[in-house]
Amino acid sequence: MKIKQLLYKYFPIIPVSLILGQMFFSHGCANTTQAPTGGKKDTIPPVIIGLNPLPGTTGVPTRKTQIKITFDEYIQVKDAKSIFLSPPQEKAPKYKMNGKTLVVYFENDLDSNRTYTLDLTNALADNNEGNMYPGYTLTFSTGETIDSMVVTGTVRDCNTLQPIKGATVLLYKDLADSALFLHRPDAAVKTDEWGFFSLRNVADTLYRLYAIQDEAGNNIYDPDNDKVAFIDTVFRPKMVVSDTLPELLKYDMKDTANCMARRSEHELYLFREKPSKQLIVNKERVGVRTAYFTFMAPNAQVDSIWVRNIPSDRLILQFNPQRDSMEMWINQRGRMPDTLHTFVDYLKTDTLGQLAPFTEHLRLANGEIIAAMRNARRNIKHEDTTCVMTVKAEPERVEQYGFEFEFKYPIITEAFDSLSLISVNPRQQEEAMTFTVTRDSTNLRRYTLMPDGKLMSGYEYKLKVPWRKFRDVNGYYNDSTEVKVSLPKDDKLSTLTLPLTGVNHTYIVDLLNEKRDKVLRSYCIHGDCTLNFPYLKAGKYSIRITEDKNGNGLVDTGNLLEHRQPEKVKFYTLRNGSYVLEVPEATELEQSIDIVKLFEN
Repeated sequence: MKIKQLLYKYFPIIPVSLILGQMFFSHGCANTTQAPTGGKKDTIPPVIIGLNPLPGTTGVPTRKTQIKITFDEYIQVKDAKSIFLSPPQEKAPKYKMNGKTLVVYFENDLDSNRTYTLDLTNALADNNEGNMYPGYTLTFSTGETIDSMVVTGTVRDCNTLQPIKGATVLLYKDLADSALFLHRPDAAVKTDEWGFFSLRNVADTLYRLYAIQDEAGNNIYDPDNDKVAFIDTVFRPKMVVSDTLPELLKYDMKDTANCMARRSEHELYLFREKPSKQLIVNKERVGVRTAYFTFMAPNAQVDSIWVRNIPSDRLILQFNPQRDSMEMWINQRGRMPDTLHTFVDYLKTDTLGQLAPFTEHLRLANGEIIAAMRNARRNIKHEDTTCVMTVKAEPERVEQYGFEFEFKYPIITEAFDSLSLISVNPRQQEEAMTFTVTRDSTNLRRYTLMPDGKLMSGYEYKLKVPWRKFRDVNGYYNDSTEVKVSLPKDDKLSTLTLPLTGVNHTYIVDLLNEKRDKVLRSYCIHGDCTLNFPYLKAGKYSIRITEDKNGNGLVDTGNLLEHRQPEKVKFYTLRNGSYVLEVPEATELEQSIDIVKLFEN
């Protein structure tokens, strides 16, 4: 065991030379691995003791090529997809085990006069303890020379800026925009747990660089299923392969210091493209008077919609903010037809790929709905004959978001002026309050009631909604309800204040949880201001700021062929480089942010 630990610590790959005699290593074969600590249990990953062909070998045959890698112990293949050949072929590499030797072979012939790298990162483990082999990259050539340049970078999610593990990074000599769709790259590699990649032993020439989440595993971009990232310019590699280049060493992914110290030349941000082909892909009658349509691409251009035997002024229509789905309600009493013959005039993509006027006839049958209603009549519930609405007011959010109303169906009569809002002070004295009601610009079923004036700590606020003040398209009236809310009284809660300067257009400011997967509070700002985030529990948060250049209040995605990146996202970063802001108990914390400076980095 001690001998093995010493070999692994000081000669993680070099032991081949100790057994096979002299071995020639070119400048393209550096693969040093940091050694884990040992113990009574065998925690030392396998060690390579034999290679054929040797690293840096030239003139390797293009047909029936086999790579033989012998280890000092029996190993197992944990993930065959991680046996990765660059440049990739149509079919992934195959393998078989011959004792302690891994034999990798290829169903397709290799190209002539080309440098190849075979990467084993995250593919292998020892047979007994399951110790993962940290990885090795073998470089060889079917020509007379070995390419010597390196390209490094990091792939991140465009919204969370989290590193993406397992993304496929693609390097193309073909500089045409269509290359990514048509053929495999000239070099490729998978990102590690840090989203980091190093494309090693590539030629010294001009390239375009992309990354995809390759769902099909074919190393070709599929816009319907894959996310994509790209850099804006053509570039030429600057770094040269060497045995000591930190970016080429194999590190334990828990070795934060060494992993973060690697130089990342390029930052790529994965996004999902919106489809460009426009057509109606889904239609559904979700109620007797309700239907739902989905378009393939956003920004559907609809000229008109009508339903046979239904007056046009009886239709209520609503697009979602992206304009790729639409809801339709029929505001008409009486029996509805079994089938709604609906006609949609819109611009549809024709066989030439161009948008052209088209009238689509949609038959929306309600046979299943009628059958379900008949079966449910014996067990009819109160909410089935009521104008259903939800009214909520959260203590931590009521100052910013007020009382939030959402109706299940559009309302055709309303009487918000009949509602009463009452404040109750600590002495239990009541006082009527005035308020303002606004309808959500993106959802006609949603309303916000904002109290006029400042809400006070220690007060209770009661909103009373009387009976039969709202009527929906089904003809049903609402029940009465009462919602009570008070500002939080917990002395342990904290307040975060953000003075923002350098705001030269619209930005979206989000307060997120530590994992950056949930928006807790959100603001849309148009100029220098100070934002307050009160009533925060002690914990860890992140501040995300999105550059909303078109001012639509949405985070717009990118477009590959238009060379348009997704709208830029930045996180407020502490001096130590962390995105995580720790808020203690009972603290008033202020963080000033210069937007211009933030987005320059």
